[in-house]
Amino acid sequence: MYGLRITTPRLELRLPCLDALEKLAAVAAAGVHGPDDMPFSFPWTDGTPERRARTTFQHVLGTVAEWRPEKWTLSLAVLHGGEVVGRQDMTARDFSVTKEAETGSWLGLAHQNQGLGTEMRAAVTHLAFEGLGARTLTSGAMTDNPRSLAVSRKLGYEPDGVDVVSVRGEARTIRRLRLEREAWERHRSVPVRLHALEPCLELFGVARG
Repeated sequence: MYGLRITTPRLELRLPCLDALEKLAAVAAAGVHGPDDMPFSFPWTDGTPERRARTTFQHVLGTVAEWRPEKWTLSLAVLHGGEVVGRQDMTARDFSVTKEAETGSWLGLAHQNQGLGTEMRAAVTHLAFEGLGARTLTSGAMTDNPRSLAVSRKLGYEPDGVDVVSVRGEARTIRRLRLEREAWERHRSVPVRLHALEPCLELFGVARG
């Protein structure tokens, strides 16, 4: 899995080695949103920079350790100009049957508002649909997170209802989103290339060939 890479005109996405994972942890420590915001249903960014770094480091290692074809999370480091700038995840359960996965991501504060969020999501949607044969992708964003919702609209996601969750002891509303293959094909505009995917297919629960 460490050989898999996804490239776009500006980005490279890959499972981080320990050196890249250390850099990813440092990006998380430097901050991914303002102190008064909380774009995540699980507030993993609360606490000290050291805690954010440790949480990031442990999360990615945990996804590798717990990987099974029946239940997996692909947690990719996003590199821009060779610099680690954020993380793009894709998670699935029983993908071989459902052909459905969920995406989530974050960018370091210093790398936001450059269109990178759209490009990295386009990369992982290409992996899902073109590389793995997915039928549907899902995602979600807080209703007061317009930038994340705008990325989803740009890529063809449609509203799929709402969930109310408790975050920091307060009720927050998440807009669920769904991207069907046909909508992805209509909205795809970012050139994406997949590298060394074939040896990984069985790990995703996808038959080779």
